[in-house]
Amino acid sequence: MGDAVAESKVDFSALAVLNKWPSLANRRQPDREPYQVLEGTLDACISAFMDKPAATRHLYEIRTIAQPPLVTEILAPEHVLELSRLREFL
Repeated sequence: MGDAVAESKVDFSALAVLNKWPSLANRRQPDREPYQVLEGTLDACISAFMDKPAATRHLYEIRTIAQPPLVTEILAPEHVLELSRLREFL
C-alpha cells in the first residue's frame, strides 16, 4: 500500500458530513438512521471525529465524495483513523 499512498492525492477540502448513529448501551441501532453532527470539509469532519472519545468513535461515520482508492463514500471509523494518520504526513 505504500506505493498507492505515495501516488494518491486526497482532497481534504472536499465536502463531507459527519454522522452519528443512534445508540443504546454504546451500540449502533441499525433500525434507525444516522443523523448529521457536522457538515464541512473532509478535514473538518476528520478533526471532529478525532475529538470524540475513542470508546464512542464506532458510532460515527463520514460521508463524502469517493476519491479512489483511499476514500470511499462512507468512511467507517477504522478508515477515518487511517486518513487522519495519512493527513499528518501531507
